[in-house]
Amino acid sequence: MSTIAELALADAPRLVTELPGPQARALVERDARVTSPSLPRAYPLVPARAAGCVVEDVDGNLLLDFNAGIAVTSTGHAHPDVVEAIRRQAGELLHYSASDFYLPVYVDLCERLAGLFPGGGRARVFLTNSGTEAVEAAVKLARWHTGRQYVIAFFGSFHGRTYGSASLTASKARYRARFGPLLPGVLHAPYADSFRPNLGRSEWDFPTASYLEGVLFERLVEPEEVAAIVVEPIQGEGGYVVPPPGWLAALRELCDRHGILLVADEVQSGIGRTGRMWAIEREGVVPDVLVAGKGIASGMPLGAMLAREEVVTWTPGTHGSTYGGNPVACAAALETLRLVEDELAARAAETGDRLLAGLGGLARRGDAIRGVRGAGLMVGIELADHETAAALEQECFRRGLLVLSAGDAALRISPPLVVTPAQIDRALEILAAAVGALD
Repeated sequence: MSTIAELALADAPRLVTELPGPQARALVERDARVTSPSLPRAYPLVPARAAGCVVEDVDGNLLLDFNAGIAVTSTGHAHPDVVEAIRRQAGELLHYSASDFYLPVYVDLCERLAGLFPGGGRARVFLTNSGTEAVEAAVKLARWHTGRQYVIAFFGSFHGRTYGSASLTASKARYRARFGPLLPGVLHAPYADSFRPNLGRSEWDFPTASYLEGVLFERLVEPEEVAAIVVEPIQGEGGYVVPPPGWLAALRELCDRHGILLVADEVQSGIGRTGRMWAIEREGVVPDVLVAGKGIASGMPLGAMLAREEVVTWTPGTHGSTYGGNPVACAAALETLRLVEDELAARAAETGDRLLAGLGGLARRGDAIRGVRGAGLMVGIELADHETAAALEQECFRRGLLVLSAGDAALRISPPLVVTPAQIDRALEILAAAVGALD
């Protein structure tokens, strides 16, 4: 068996069984007998070990990971520096609640994150166990600070599965079905998707403007009653949708005009994935609140809400968390941020350009791919329909490339930020073969 270091350098994919193999099938059968049927499994991947961008499954197959555990393993699987930070912290303190007491590593991480807040202003930080909890915290803070009850999100958005976050989510009806009534006071508006035919207009000349001002503010709610607008700078689950230049700035201006807080959901787009620490920095827009998760701790459960200091006016006891900011997760996050700042954000920008160029060439070779969009290593491939996207996802898996479908008809590509040019090229070869197999 290869060492973890050797696994990271392996020439993946390398398949010794047809996927899924016999041990994988056996595990899937066991799983089906005891786990919740609500889990939305994509395909029968059963990982045993992983390093870098390579996953070894229980049958010994080596697969190339271009979904990074749903954009989580930002520094790659089992990055030695992150693993060492986890080991060191685990040997000193596994847990003590930062909600009631004072933890050095908690403060270290909050100081680090506050220093990374867009625009460089003074910020305060609340740590959670996940991205959805960070969204919940942001909604609670917005209502507390403004004294207003309404929150606006966007069609196509995904903010999580807990009740408040699910109320904001509007990417798929099944995420909300039979759970109502959800959080009251949540409204939705169109997201600026410049890829869609007939929506390629510029900046604020887009249905969002007329909908917010002419529909929501005219007929449903006074803008002075809106606490926050919650937006993904690049939509994730919605299909890796990149809004046109100027759209986020226009949202910022509208929020300023009406005293509304702008909340940037960077759970999927943050931590270097787009080539910047935060995707919203690409537009030079400063939010009032920013939420992070997924890649923030390279796979350890952690989320964070960052907010401008003057917004964080709530008082002791209004919000807390037993496990949020667990010492081991904080240690992993500190090392993750160091790696992203020092190297991996810039690397994501460079390798992302290579990926986008390669996918652009692939799109010109046939009719299956309708378009390519993205920033850094957050790239979406638009296909003809949902069925084609789902079929391509499965075809890639059978060939040893791990990707995920998203949105109405898209495939999302989000490898770990340590992905190499050679691995980019290999993934492009597999995608080309998979697309060809669907013709």
